[in-house]
Amino acid sequence: MGLTHSLRYFYSSSSGVSNFPEFVAVGLVDDVQMIHYDSNTQKAEFKQQWIEKAAEDDPEYSARQTNRLMNTQQVFKGNIDILKQRFNQTGGVHINQLMYGCEWDDETAEVNGYHQYGYDGEDFISFDLRTESWIAPVMQAVITKHMWDSDRSLSGDLRNYHTQLCPEWLKKYLNYGRSSLMRTELPSVSLLQKSSSSPVTCHATGFYPNRAEMVWRKDGVELHEGVNKGESLTNNDGTFQMSVDLEVSSIKSEDWHRYRCMFQLSGVNEEIITKLGKAAIRTNEGSSVFPAGVVIRIMGILLLLTLCFSGIFIWRRKYKGEKYETHLPSTCFQHFDVHGLII
Repeated sequence: MGLTHSLRYFYSSSSGVSNFPEFVAVGLVDDVQMIHYDSNTQKAEFKQQWIEKAAEDDPEYSARQTNRLMNTQQVFKGNIDILKQRFNQTGGVHINQLMYGCEWDDETAEVNGYHQYGYDGEDFISFDLRTESWIAPVMQAVITKHMWDSDRSLSGDLRNYHTQLCPEWLKKYLNYGRSSLMRTELPSVSLLQKSSSSPVTCHATGFYPNRAEMVWRKDGVELHEGVNKGESLTNNDGTFQMSVDLEVSSIKSEDWHRYRCMFQLSGVNEEIITKLGKAAIRTNEGSSVFPAGVVIRIMGILLLLTLCFSGIFIWRRKYKGEKYETHLPSTCFQHFDVHGLII
C-alpha cells in the first residue's frame, strides 16, 4: 500500500486582529513548513535548508514568490471588505482563508487536489475538481460561484495546476528535502494521569514523520469506547507528539494487565507497546503531569492555528518517499495566480 504525500498552502487574511499580520501565507510539504510570508515582513522566507537549494536552480524564485504574495495580500485585503459587506458586518474580528494544494500516492500515482476558502471559521466556497465547478455552502458565496463558474479558462487552469503542476512540484520538493523529510525518529512513550480518577493518557513525543497510529487495545483488540484520541501536534524541533486517553474508572484493577497502548510509526515494522500498570504511570494529584515545555508548545500551536487556520481544514494522511528527478522545470511557480482571485 502506497503512502500519500502532500503539498499545501494556507493563506489567511484578518481584520480587527491586533498585534498580528493582516496577511499570512505558509507552504508545507508533508506538514513541514517550507516557506512563510506575512504583511509585516513583506518577504517570502525559506524555512528549510533544502528549499534554499531548490531556489538556487532558479535565482528569481524568491523574488517572484515575494512579488506574487504581495499582490495576493492586496487581493485578500479587498476580499475581506467584500465579505464584510455581504455578511452585513462592520467592525469586529474577521478572517478570510484559502487552503489549496494536492496529494499524491507514491504507489498508485493517484492525485487529489483541493482549493477551499473559509470565512470566520466556516466553509465559504470550494472547487470540485471532478465536476470542475464551485460549491457554495452559504448564500453569500453564490454570487462568487456564478462568477467563477462562468470563467472556463479558470476551471482549466485549476485542473492543470492541481493534476499536473502541483504534483510535479511536490515530487521535486520531496527529492530536495529527502534527507529530512524521509528520516525516521521513534518517540518516547509515557503513561500520564492527572489524578486517580482521571483517564490514563498514553503520550508519545519526539517522533518523525507525522505518519503514526496510536491506539489502546484490550486482549489484542482495538478499543473505541472509553477512548479519546488527540490530534498530532508539532514540537519546537520539528518532531511530533500525540496522545490517546483511556477511561479507567470502570476498569477493575485486576484487569489492567489486559490493556496495552500501541504506537506504530509508518515505515517501521515493530510497534511500541506500553502495558497499562499503576507503577508505569506518571501522576501528580492536583497538578498537570505534562512537562511545562509540552504545555507551552501546545498553547502556542493552538494559538497559531486559531489565528491562521481557525481549524477549518483538517486532513489525515500517510506518506512514503521515493527518488525523483532533481531537475527543476523552467515554469518554477509561474503557474496561474489562483490564490489571487477576487471574491
